[in-house]
Amino acid sequence: MSDLLATAVDDATADRAAAAPDAPLPAPALSWRDGELVRGGVPHRILAGSIHYFRVHPDQWEDRLRRLAAMGANTVDTYVAWNFHERVEGDVRFDGWRDVARFIRLAGEVGLDVFVRPSPYICAEWSNGGIPHWLSGRCAALRTMDPDYVTALDAWYDRLIPLLAPLQAAHGGPIVAVQIENEYGSYGSDDAYLAHLRDGLRARGIVELLTTADGITPDMVRHGSVDGAMTTFTFGTGVERAIELRRDDQALMCSELWGGWFDHWGEQHHVRSPESAGGTVDALLRAGGSVSLYMAHGGTNFGLWNGANHDRVLQPTVTSYDSDAPIGEDGTLTEKFHALRGLLAPFHSRQLPDVPPAPRRQSAASAPLVPARSLLDLVRSLPATGAATPRPQTFEQLGAEDGLVAYQAEIAFPAGATLTIDGLHDRATVLLDEERLGTLERDGLTSLPLPAAGGAGRLTIIVESLGRINYGPYTGEGKGIMRGVMVGRRLVHGWTHRIVPQDAPDAAAAPDAATAPIADGVAAATLEVVEPLDAWLAFPDGAKGMVWLNGFLLGRYWMVGPQETLYAPAPLWRAGANEIVVLDVDGLGASVEIREEPSFGPSEEFIGS
Repeated sequence: MSDLLATAVDDATADRAAAAPDAPLPAPALSWRDGELVRGGVPHRILAGSIHYFRVHPDQWEDRLRRLAAMGANTVDTYVAWNFHERVEGDVRFDGWRDVARFIRLAGEVGLDVFVRPSPYICAEWSNGGIPHWLSGRCAALRTMDPDYVTALDAWYDRLIPLLAPLQAAHGGPIVAVQIENEYGSYGSDDAYLAHLRDGLRARGIVELLTTADGITPDMVRHGSVDGAMTTFTFGTGVERAIELRRDDQALMCSELWGGWFDHWGEQHHVRSPESAGGTVDALLRAGGSVSLYMAHGGTNFGLWNGANHDRVLQPTVTSYDSDAPIGEDGTLTEKFHALRGLLAPFHSRQLPDVPPAPRRQSAASAPLVPARSLLDLVRSLPATGAATPRPQTFEQLGAEDGLVAYQAEIAFPAGATLTIDGLHDRATVLLDEERLGTLERDGLTSLPLPAAGGAGRLTIIVESLGRINYGPYTGEGKGIMRGVMVGRRLVHGWTHRIVPQDAPDAAAAPDAATAPIADGVAAATLEVVEPLDAWLAFPDGAKGMVWLNGFLLGRYWMVGPQETLYAPAPLWRAGANEIVVLDVDGLGASVEIREEPSFGPSEEFIGS
């Protein structure tokens, strides 16, 4: 073990050791020495790929892990998404889909080591970078020693880390490495915060190798590293630069080698060729380095868990997280998989597992979408959240995690007046009584004219969160109407709020559905299947909607693309009739289709930055 690693044993751990001199601390599986990783006195390489348990249906965890092993990986790395486990403060869940310990044990049974990256911040194009919305909504300074933040973080780690500690290699489990924080050097400069995280892991029983991960600039490495942890890197290309930035006698490792890239709505689908991705992997291995491919299997941002970036404008991430990974969103093994298998095979003393068969898919089919109720009818059916307030409340003030919130107020306005939303996050459908006035967007149009003659009526503003920002200084930013609504220069007061649940809306037809045309709102379809298999769903003439399959929220579609199909995994289907429910805020389509192949839209070569 290196001297730096030894210094990471904090005072609390030392006190326990002193109190029990006959029970020495177990030795970690990995350490670094003279620029290389060592395991049991023998040089070792981490050959990892990222799979996020929270992006894969739990019934498919084992299948994806076996595909990773067949690619030639000896390790799986996964983040732990804090907000996935503690959606409501104090209600921490590790059951069902949230059973991260089961995922880790499965990896060990498959023969893989595990590299855990246990939050509190993960980026990952995941909502809010993994930080719970209830915390970011009240905390003054995320990812610092801010007392409110640290109190919540410590309470979370008091629940999470004791669950992970027994699964370490030192205790016979598969965990061989644990990351302290994620790309902190591109965010902040609170050295005490990194030390607090490091010491908190050790105090709670983590003995395995600790790491940090940062981009390949001196400033990022300086502010993201901490004594006692091995500095690793994240890049698409940049092996030589990483070698230059390696600290002390630490081993060379890329914790995120971007073999593909994610997509934003309204952009093109990003791909990276097998030759390009394989070339960087090969260069790193030739330099003696360890690697974790990000992503090996991307999976899906089911529900409304997608994050967003902000680069002068909001850039919400699509539902698919396929990331042009070697193991596709439905488990398909791509040309990139076979190229990487060839590169990684020589680093194994045994023959790699056989290549698994291709996943089976539903045959093509279609069904009509039957309109049930308009968007405004849906809003009217929902209860108001508390008493009226002088100003519109944010999602955080209302306790709304994501999705849609309807704001309503009575207004009177003169001829030629304009309505303005001050601080719209992110997109609003505006109605006056029964009339749809238009759509406003955060970084686009935020004002629209009211009826020219003047008048009065009930104003309804339905605001949609498109994805909580997961990277950069705007991480943790709120959703909803952040400041106010104005008629001309005058603020509108007296607001009621209605939160649209994330459960599937009632698709029973409203009493007037047969006579009143329904342009937006709720519609339903029934798809008959013989056997539950994977499927790709398309809504060819839908505008912008959310989709539920048998009550499960798959995610979003949006006519701006690039994503054109939604992945619907086999465990969500049942033999016979299956209900599809759609809530479209812009324009209901006429049908839903099962397609035999995915469509991620027009593509462009991209290696990340």
